[in-house]
Amino acid sequence: MRVPAGADETGGQAWVVGEYTRVLHTPPALYSWRPDAQPGFPPKHISDRLLRTSRATDMPDKKISVGVVMDPIENIAPKKDSSLAMLLEATRRGAEIHYMLQGDLKLLGGEALARSRILQVQDDVENWFETGAVQDISLGDLDVILMRKDPPFDMEYVYTTYILERAEEAGALVVNRPQALRDINEKAYTAWFADCSPLTLVTRSMQEMKAFLAEHDRIVVKPLDGMGGRSVFVVSQGDNNANVIFEMLTDNGRLFAMAQVYIPEISEGDKRILLIDGEPIPYALARIPPADDNRGNLVVGAVGTGRKLSERDLWICSRVGPVLREHGVMFAGIDVIGDYLTEINVTSPTGIRELDKIFDLNIAGDLFDAIEKKLD
Repeated sequence: MRVPAGADETGGQAWVVGEYTRVLHTPPALYSWRPDAQPGFPPKHISDRLLRTSRATDMPDKKISVGVVMDPIENIAPKKDSSLAMLLEATRRGAEIHYMLQGDLKLLGGEALARSRILQVQDDVENWFETGAVQDISLGDLDVILMRKDPPFDMEYVYTTYILERAEEAGALVVNRPQALRDINEKAYTAWFADCSPLTLVTRSMQEMKAFLAEHDRIVVKPLDGMGGRSVFVVSQGDNNANVIFEMLTDNGRLFAMAQVYIPEISEGDKRILLIDGEPIPYALARIPPADDNRGNLVVGAVGTGRKLSERDLWICSRVGPVLREHGVMFAGIDVIGDYLTEINVTSPTGIRELDKIFDLNIAGDLFDAIEKKLD
């Protein structure tokens, strides 16, 4: 039940919704944190992201065109899929959605083109999409393109970013910016935030990895182009499998791979923190590994629980967020174990559906608010 809270200084009528105040006036409604509510959390600059639904109904009537490049939509898990959450929000806002696979994109005479299908989506785990007839479009004519293709980040992915960059130059807003997708490797980019991260080694050398293990007794090793916990190993001193793991990850010294000092707080969860245009959602999805695995990834059986961001989490976000914003990364998911940043995910971060359900949020609504602000 909403209770009048008096007029704000702009003359609008304020209403209390739980511990939050919504100031009703024109231009569209803003949300502000009540200073007499729970002190100290959340910080004022992120308070408007809590417990609110989409402001689509407050926006002027304007039908935008949204393209999405993703893996086959028939293969997704609709209950958990963050791309579907974004498409459902686009639908609520009346957007025309163009669905594309990587193979639908092309360059012709320098122009970014595609075969697309008009996509309709609904929040139904049995029947979540319908596609229309194939049509040829110029990608630069779209208002927004969501690049949601999952890794591996291989040369085909790089070629796709070239096409999307031409679309961006022709006027489309690409989320995330194609150059950022190329520049920000999700594992190696933690080197730009070494003060936030565990001691990390990136090398082709198996000897360097063996020496790193000998120095630190227990380490985590993984490829630079993986996702979902694939080929992630915890290796301890004296493990007779260490050599073969290093050989496999580096392809006998031909590929770069990563080693990090093991963080025992993984038992408390690998926290996924989502950032929208550099600002964090003030809750994390802590993914707790199963008893028979070291990996905090939902796809391999980890259990997700919701957590408020800690002061350390917020500090890490304050370091990483502005850099991502500067690079045109509108939607990112950083991973934090204990007090340490371990990955910066910019290709197709997940976690929207789980956090929405736990905390009654609308994260895709926040994202589209930020997108519409840039389009304006």
